[in-house]
Amino acid sequence: MRYAGPDPGRPMSSILPRRAVLAGGATLALPAAVRAQGGPQGAGGGSWPTQPIRLVVPFAPGGTTDIVARLLSQGLQERLGQTVIVENRPGAGATVGSLAVAQAAPDGHTLVVSNIASHGIAPTLYRGLRYDAVRDFTHVALVVENPSVFVANPRFPAQTLPEVARLAREDARGIDIASSGSGSSNHLLIVQFGQATGARVNHVPYRGAGPAMTDVIAGVVPMMSDSLPSAAGHLRGGAVRAVAISAATRHPAFPAVPTFREQGVDLVSGSWFGLSGPAGLPPAVTDRLARAVAALLADPAARARLAELGGTPGNLGPQDYAAFVAAEVARWAPVVQASGAQVD
Repeated sequence: MRYAGPDPGRPMSSILPRRAVLAGGATLALPAAVRAQGGPQGAGGGSWPTQPIRLVVPFAPGGTTDIVARLLSQGLQERLGQTVIVENRPGAGATVGSLAVAQAAPDGHTLVVSNIASHGIAPTLYRGLRYDAVRDFTHVALVVENPSVFVANPRFPAQTLPEVARLAREDARGIDIASSGSGSSNHLLIVQFGQATGARVNHVPYRGAGPAMTDVIAGVVPMMSDSLPSAAGHLRGGAVRAVAISAATRHPAFPAVPTFREQGVDLVSGSWFGLSGPAGLPPAVTDRLARAVAALLADPAARARLAELGGTPGNLGPQDYAAFVAAEVARWAPVVQASGAQVD
């Protein structure tokens, strides 16, 4: 369901921007008359936003979270009439940057790209996590969902999942498979692959998908479990080779890549990314942010960019996204427990 704010009778065409495409992503320009309208009241009673907005990415540059943040920052900046600064704060499976936002002032000037690692898996994976993924945030909108993909260095001999499993069983050390960090859905996909096939796989965590992909391309590690949007450009450029995609069916952006299920491994997995702020954001601020995201996701240029990357627009507003996050925490708890993964 697309979020349209408290005035569902207002036609979406009245809030949709003119389309403008920039290199590397989509940015959206509001008509001048709309930009001139006064903003909502902030926590201190003044018009919001009154200063640059900080959008925290809890991973290193180069991954899907970072890609989503760049798309969001451009679209929000045009709509809100204020600079949106992307700040990468990686560490501890996306929990370091997320904690910083949970502890920030709820004035709408500090936001985070919430994601499946920080807000779905971390509550069960990390002992002593210092934030509650539901209560300590104002969840604004689900932005994008996408499958994961196993990619390999082109020189890696295994072409299929059965071949990967066979090599892992034959090698006493097993096979190293990288991910963007402990606690990501890509980490758990590696664990589940090992359990499903009996293969000896060694998870190699990085501080983001970008550094991990760099090492796969260089041959430092032979394989990686990655979200499709951050792997898409490298796949199209031939820097890495796709082994399997974790969608239920083949993806239209990469129809030649077989699924895990097609190769005899019954796994379906994916990632999601949204926009959140500290708990207690003023309702008017939350509403304006949600409207801006909804308009961004309705724009054909933005949708085309997401489709090119292998992502699907999320289209959930505040109430539905908050419920979605709570459901994801509950859904991933037994998966994490069954995997045996645990981080102090």
